[in-house]
Amino acid sequence: MLDTLDRALIHALHIDGRAPFSQIAAALDVSPQTVARRYRRLRTEASLRVVGLADPHRAGQTQWLLRLTAAASTAQDLAHALGRRPDTSWVKLCSGGTEIVTISHTSTDATADNSLLLRDIPRTANITAVSAHCLLHTYLGGPTSWRRRANTLSEGQQRLLRRSEQAEAPDRPNPRQLSESDDALLAALQKDGRASHSELAQATGWAPVTVARRLADLQAGGGVFFDVEVDAKLFGANTQALLWMSVRPAHLEHVATTLAGHDELAFVAATTGPTNLVAQALCSDPADLHHYLTRRLGSLDAIQSLETSPVLRILKAASPVITDLVPRRAAPPRR
Repeated sequence: MLDTLDRALIHALHIDGRAPFSQIAAALDVSPQTVARRYRRLRTEASLRVVGLADPHRAGQTQWLLRLTAAASTAQDLAHALGRRPDTSWVKLCSGGTEIVTISHTSTDATADNSLLLRDIPRTANITAVSAHCLLHTYLGGPTSWRRRANTLSEGQQRLLRRSEQAEAPDRPNPRQLSESDDALLAALQKDGRASHSELAQATGWAPVTVARRLADLQAGGGVFFDVEVDAKLFGANTQALLWMSVRPAHLEHVATTLAGHDELAFVAATTGPTNLVAQALCSDPADLHHYLTRRLGSLDAIQSLETSPVLRILKAASPVITDLVPRRAAPPRR
């Protein structure tokens, strides 16, 4: 489990993922060396990653939540293959290990390939069922963090971090739509949202001052936001589940905004399909999940149906899978 300083550091990174260690240290009343040491340890032991992500609308993307059912013998291999694709995020094994849930990012351009939906999945053997749900609106998730992972700092500490963030990003006009010229920058930020301007300059071929200016514009205009990935079990969330709900359309907005205020949920979004609202629940154990479903969700009469899909394993989060971090098997000895 995490101690108070670990939790405070993670909360600080939620507020400003690129805040210098010196500014975080001032807010937490510790030394910059202590913050740097804790950050390195959390990266190693808790898989902590700060990732920069593009706003889908500004990037000209549509997000699809895919539910795939596969044979038990092939589901894990298929999930790993989906995780290696650059157009997917949040690959999860659910429901006994035979269901795969992932988000596919497709272009809104009518001439785009969109090969996963239109070509690759239909041609893949051993997939027995497919359903695709277009994400229409996100009520919780993305720039909005899970409350139980960002509830450590006092209001005064949060103001210190937000004040420094605002000082570095003065008011600017909204940036242009993200274009192909930003692809290299976004790819580098997805791998490491705290990469220095020099490292980003090397990845993009731009001058460091150009990188700094473009990144500040994108942050100020909402074109890019920074998320923090860390194992939810370290916060006591040992039971995770996806909740697929059918809500009467007239009450969808009310139910969704109500759910977005629940501490047990980390994601709430309206979708197309027979179920029009999906959420991700993070609970301490099955009994805690049962209590949430029966006591809190059960009190919302507008929810007409509910399907609970337990999450067994997360193979990919929002950031890309870094293959060179996966330990390789030793070569067998020669005879």
